[in-house]
Amino acid sequence: MSRRIHHPWLLAATLAMLAGGLQAQPYDTPPPPVAPRPLHIGAPTEQSLPNGLRVVVAERRGVPLVSARLLVLAGSEFDPPQRSGLASMTAGLLTRGTLQRSAPALVNAAEALGGSLDSGAAWHQVSVSITVTTPQLPAALALVSEVTRQPAFAQDEIERYRIQALDEMKVAYAEPRVVAGMVAQRALYGEGSYGHPVAGTPASLPRITRDDVLKLHAASYRPDNAVLVLAGDIDLATALKLARQHFGGWNKPAGAVPAAGPATGSGWSDTTVVVDMPGSGQAGVVVVLPALTANAPDRTAGMVSNVVLGSGYSSRLNQEIRIKRGLSYGASSVLDARREAGALRIEVQTKNPSAPEVLGLINTELDRMASAPVPADELAARKATLIGNFSRALETTSGLNAQVAGLVVAGLTPAELPQRIDRINAVGPAEVQAFAAKYFDSSRRRAVIAGVASDFEAALKPSRVLKQEGLDLESVDALKH
Repeated sequence: MSRRIHHPWLLAATLAMLAGGLQAQPYDTPPPPVAPRPLHIGAPTEQSLPNGLRVVVAERRGVPLVSARLLVLAGSEFDPPQRSGLASMTAGLLTRGTLQRSAPALVNAAEALGGSLDSGAAWHQVSVSITVTTPQLPAALALVSEVTRQPAFAQDEIERYRIQALDEMKVAYAEPRVVAGMVAQRALYGEGSYGHPVAGTPASLPRITRDDVLKLHAASYRPDNAVLVLAGDIDLATALKLARQHFGGWNKPAGAVPAAGPATGSGWSDTTVVVDMPGSGQAGVVVVLPALTANAPDRTAGMVSNVVLGSGYSSRLNQEIRIKRGLSYGASSVLDARREAGALRIEVQTKNPSAPEVLGLINTELDRMASAPVPADELAARKATLIGNFSRALETTSGLNAQVAGLVVAGLTPAELPQRIDRINAVGPAEVQAFAAKYFDSSRRRAVIAGVASDFEAALKPSRVLKQEGLDLESVDALKH
């Protein structure tokens, strides 16, 4: 049995060598970036069934998985007045029991396939989705068809959904950033359907009846207003065969697809609104500006402009508000481009006394975007972030499915998906500055600050002060009183 002998002089020499190596390669000098790898993805293909159902396929071979998503192209914009949240409730109830199976039985059936059956609503869409291995796809599509076409809408499940949603709202309405965001949405879109919260309000949910749910389902859930998106280990011929098997008997109703009411209305002229939330530990600062629609020609310039402004840790808003001044845990912006209209929404949560300073920094960064071009190195880094996020989203079949579905909901052709990186790379400083000059003008900005009003009201000089107690988001007129 051998013994290992440790010599002190050998240890000292080894440490000296390591120290010399560390000096030669200092920690603050990262290795140069490798050349970007091209994204190889085929264009999705599609074909329609005789009943009008579109079938869109994005092939991803190599892994035996398929993500399936049935889209009904009618969402929260169909919520009637005083019934906001109806589309979300209807979509949420799809997976809570059908004419054949109870909610627990549906969960068990999906789990037996190795998947999870999910449903929900948003603007211009209801989505039912599941991801399974390729051999389980026929059974999975049978479940998707069942919950979409034969929901039970049992009264006890309706009440359970209502109670859960109202409980969630109690938590959300205690967050100043959430409250400011909902008021800002009303301020921007007015009485239009885009102005109400997708999930509904504490006043609207109790008004929704089972008859309301049944009527919405009968009117909007139809094959000529639906798209089946399949992404993964499948080709179009197989997809069409399965679609005919599980959705071919879905009859198209007589008459045209119903149209929703106006998406937008006259918003507020108020430039600064305060929501007084006594006892709130922080203030939510939200700035909204009307922006582009989802299919606008300058949508790619908008994506790049937003990633420079406030999307990501290294964005300008986060740099100025969080990193340099420590006024928030995070400052962000979102380009919310919907089919009929869009908005740029900036959100920050900060200390109550800091709200005026944060609002000033937001306005400064918006002005800077429009007045000077983005330096080339900054723009290259921010575009790399955008491209990286997109590329990572395509690494899974569910992510690929979501990207295709986003194009469908926006009214764009899925075949343009492989072109996105080239379009991002083509955006230069001039396009970003032109976009900012077009959309970021100070006259278009609406700011809502929610928190302890006495801590910032004098500095902000708001044109309107609302009270948290009794806050009614059902309409613009309700908020004015």
